[in-house]
Formats: sequence, C-alpha cells, structure tokens
Amino acid sequence: MIMNDYSDLIRFAIDKLHFSYAPYSRYHVAAALLAKDGRVFYGVNIENAAFSPTICAERTAVFKAVSEGVREFEAIAIVAGEGEYLEKCDFRPDTLPSYATPCGTCRQVMREFCDPKTFEVVLARSPEDYKVYKLEQILPDSFGPEFLI
Repeated sequence: MIMNDYSDLIRFAIDKLHFSYAPYSRYHVAAALLAKDGRVFYGVNIENAAFSPTICAERTAVFKAVSEGVREFEAIAIVAGEGEYLEKCDFRPDTLPSYATPCGTCRQVMREFCDPKTFEVVLARSPEDYKVYKLEQILPDSFGPEFLI
C-alpha cells in the first residue's frame, strides 16, 4: 500500500471494524499499522468476560506484525465507534462520532518498536477527517529499550 496521505490506511482500518469483538463495552476499535516495507497489519479489540485478557486493537496489530518478523513501522491509524452507531451503518460508517486515542499500554508497546520522533499516530473519524501526532507527542519522556542496553 503506497501512502500519499493517510486516507487509504484509515479506510483499511474502518473496513476491519466489523471484526471487533466488544460485547461488553460495545466500543469497537480497529487499527491499521503501516510497516516500513509497505505492508499493513490490522488489529481489532477483543474483549473477554474476565476483562484482564482483553486486548486492544493497536497491540493486536503490533503483535501480529512482530509475530511475522516485522519490527519497523511508519504509522498506525486508529478508528473506533460505539456498537449501536456502527451496527446501523453495517460497521462501515462515512464518519465516526469521535477520535479514539491509544491507551497507555498501547503507547508503550508502540514505543518498544517505533521511533518516537518519526512514528506517526493517526486518529481518524473518516478518511478526510484525521489528526496526526508523532509518538513522542502522546508519550513524552518515554522509557524505551535503549535504557536497558
């Protein structure tokens, strides 16, 4: 996937929202992770009745990529919406109601594999309505692998 802007990456994430498993919160999240080699890995949130085993979309995407040998990334697009709203539009809305930001755990996982100065986090409501942040902006003064070597 060639990126001139992030519209295609956002569309890819929106298209995967219907795979989300969120029967408890009904808050569905999808993420599309762009690797430096051009491949895109997606993830969705997967809830569990015990709550603790629940995993976020961003970590799902990163773990899928890493488990396939990919460890260098350019950007991640994150989209989300509430169940009833998404169900009304068959999980493929024109515009989502709000921006979804990654939780602290997901930010730390991204920090493990992504350069905080260059990696971009794209928060989107639609392919035309999105905000872009560098990882270091949303995780300032972060702790990374270089502190342990």
